Formats: sequence, C-alpha cells, structure tokens
Amino acid sequence: MYKKIRIESLVGNLRVVENAIDEVTIVLGISQDNYGKILVSAMEAVNNAILHGNKLNPEKIVDIEISYKSDQLNITVTDEGQGFRPETVPDPTIPENIEALNGRGVYLMAHLADKIEYSEKGNSVTMTFKNILS
Repeated sequence: MYKKIRIESLVGNLRVVENAIDEVTIVLGISQDNYGKILVSAMEAVNNAILHGNKLNPEKIVDIEISYKSDQLNITVTDEGQGFRPETVPDPTIPENIEALNGRGVYLMAHLADKIEYSEKGNSVTMTFKNILS
C-alpha cells in the first residue's frame, strides 16, 4: 500500500492528514493501540513541518508519504524549510524544560515510533512502525 498527500502549510490541513491516517489504519486493520501511536506521531511531524519548517507559509508544501510493506508502516513528512538538527532540541522531560512550550513533538515521535530517521538537511523525517497488525 502506498499513499502520497501534498498539503499547503495551513494548520487546517492537519485534518487531511488525520483522515488519511484513519483510512490507512482501517484498510490495513491496524490495532487501536498502534493507531494512537501512528496518529500522534504523524500529526506531530506534519504540525512541525507546517509551523517550524514552512513557517505557516501557504505557498510552501508539505509532502506526506505513507507506505506499508511486510508488516511495517513508514510515514515520511517533508517540508520546504531550512531544516534543523534534532539533537539540538532540548529534552522536554528534564525539570528546567517541563513547562517549555516547544520540543515535545520530536520527543513524542521518537518514543512512539519503532525507528525514526531525519534527512541530512533536517527537513524530512521518516517514522517506522513495526508489527502494527498484532
């Protein structure tokens, strides 16, 4: 299974992504526990792409690719921004960052996905979810 979505960098377009995740999880028969992990991770990645990558510029596009093969779901989110270094995002779980407004999305994605990889430029992330049908 393969699905590609292109959206303008508008927060309202998160609904398009949510609908696509819903559709894919229903078609594949993904368990409810795995659905939650996939949805939260995908929404965080797309939200980061819209807000931080493309800076809410509706002329810039976010590409989302969803592929499933051999009980492994991959979601890749790519924006047109300058990119970033994920290792520079402060850990939101340490006391001095508990009340910080930013940084939780990268943390959540890394902890909910089985594997996460960023492009060298830092404007694309691929999240892998394994054994999602069980």
